[in-house]
Amino acid sequence: MATKYLLVSGGVISGIGKGVIGTEDFAFLQKHFTRLAQANHASTASSLGVLLKSIGLKVTSIKIDPYMNIDAGLMNPLEYFDSETTYQQICDTETDDRHGECFVLDDGGEVDLDLGNYERYLNVTLTRENNITTGKIYQHVINRERNGDYLGRTVQVVPHLTDAIQDWIQEVATVPVDSTGERPDICIIELGGTVGDIESAPFIEALRCLRRRAGPNNFLHCHVSLIPVINEEQKTKPTQAAIKEIRSAGLSPDIIACRCSQPLQKSTTDKIAMYCQVEPEEVVAVHDVPSTYHVPPLLERQGLIPLLREVLRLDTLTIPPSLVKTGAETWQTWKKLTNEQDRTQETVTICLVGKYTSLHDSYLSVRKSLEHASMRCTRKLEIVWLNSTDLEKDTLLESPAAFHKAWHQLCTASGILVPGGFGQRGIEGMVAAAKWAREKKVPYLGICLGMQIAVMEFCRSICGIQHAQSEEMDPLAEHKVIIHMPEVSKTPTGAGMRLGLRNTIFQDNSGFSKLRALYEPETVRSNGVLADSDSTTTATADGEVASKPSASEPPVISERHRHRYEVNPEYVPIMASHGLDFIGKDESGNRMEIMELKDHPWFVGVQYHPEYLSRVLRPSMPYLGFVAAAAGCLDEIMAKSETMVNGNGV
Repeated sequence: MATKYLLVSGGVISGIGKGVIGTEDFAFLQKHFTRLAQANHASTASSLGVLLKSIGLKVTSIKIDPYMNIDAGLMNPLEYFDSETTYQQICDTETDDRHGECFVLDDGGEVDLDLGNYERYLNVTLTRENNITTGKIYQHVINRERNGDYLGRTVQVVPHLTDAIQDWIQEVATVPVDSTGERPDICIIELGGTVGDIESAPFIEALRCLRRRAGPNNFLHCHVSLIPVINEEQKTKPTQAAIKEIRSAGLSPDIIACRCSQPLQKSTTDKIAMYCQVEPEEVVAVHDVPSTYHVPPLLERQGLIPLLREVLRLDTLTIPPSLVKTGAETWQTWKKLTNEQDRTQETVTICLVGKYTSLHDSYLSVRKSLEHASMRCTRKLEIVWLNSTDLEKDTLLESPAAFHKAWHQLCTASGILVPGGFGQRGIEGMVAAAKWAREKKVPYLGICLGMQIAVMEFCRSICGIQHAQSEEMDPLAEHKVIIHMPEVSKTPTGAGMRLGLRNTIFQDNSGFSKLRALYEPETVRSNGVLADSDSTTTATADGEVASKPSASEPPVISERHRHRYEVNPEYVPIMASHGLDFIGKDESGNRMEIMELKDHPWFVGVQYHPEYLSRVLRPSMPYLGFVAAAAGCLDEIMAKSETMVNGNGV
């Protein structure tokens, strides 16, 4: 059976005239359209995948990013065009030229954050090949040319580059990505950026050709555009212009998803259908909803599943009854969870103390993991985004108001989270936050750098090592309690980190651990999917088969990593003698992976990034325990975890 493809692209607003609408309205559209369009065609792509999985189909996804980078590994979350621009100028600028977080996959691939959305929504495990960039595809073609694969012919964008794009998509679309281990039925392709960008042209041509190559009823194109509301009137000209532009490039959308702040009026739908040559039922409203988890039910209510069945002839596919049943049950769980969240009244406030808080997408996976955990705890989530530099003494001198506001926000939060990051800026503010959480018994979760921060603070305050420091911050420090990993290159660019899925073994001293108690019902996590509880083996990070621990052995977990610094093992005995236990280590026993304080409601640090494996219906354990402790329901959650069998998610 031929693979079916669902392309999702985003449009532009080049048809709006400045002389027609007010200056403030036009400025608002200019500032916010691209961010809205890109975020929502990513959300639309993931939501369409959820609907397809709800009827039992096996779904994979590919993200196309037209930028020249090979991958997202070296991209600054706060990217800005001018290299001389200061950090404060970046924070003060409402610009769209910022990339957001780098998402890490099992195989160590550093990819666009949208692949994280796909994994979270669809419960799939993708690879670096599922993210195509201009740099990556050009490198692929140039390498083939250097190897003589083109037999001396002139290598051109058309057909050689466009053929390479099609071949790449078709090959990746057949790779199994879920627990069935079977070839996917359908591949969702998201074309990043906006149609009309010059760098997108080769990809649009390749996708036009792919539609012909795929054959009838095997390719569906959904185009996402904006319907601005000006003076209470829904404007369709931007969408008309976007459809005209993409048709001129050779693609004709089958479905038009309209992003609007309010439900579309019938007159708006009819107008778009008439001028964009689609039927009214093929115009879908993606209006504002309480959360992105409401988008799949929103699309379902507008008849998307029957429409997808008709255009792609999905009834011709043979779907195992077991997958149909699983899809239906999971879909009901999804809707129940989102409905319960709407009715929830209690709120949990989490203070996120970070370096890149001016752009929330810098911590997208962290935010989503907190959302997953809060939904499991039946709490509404409120995140306080706190720039760690505002907690430092220098800020008290330069901006007393910002300093006191930051400390008020920190002191009134239910929980404190310090996520990953790089560089020296804001480190002392993070140390101050960790000290407050430890001394005041406020639930604390440190991720990667956040764990290293907690170690530094503990060494300074409890172990009497006043100048405990990280080698990253001060290479010449006398007491480097955090050191550069010896096996990792010190070159700060390219392949200089420990990446991907790695095993962590709970130690014999971890019997008291609340985190271990939460993990133990899962026993072993293999490539982001729970191991079969009846099985005696599981796959390791290297793809080998290893024996599962017996009931008497500490559990083994696998989580994704992205770091180049680690806790200095020379200082571990000193910290242990003062009450800081490292309850999880790598397979060598020399690398500290998990720390936890005994006499504290929740004070946990992990070297790995658990947010990369959190799922909508299966929250990450460190985040779940942290949010539950902050919400005052940890005992209840731990009691449930002893009897609960986690599902496979969507």
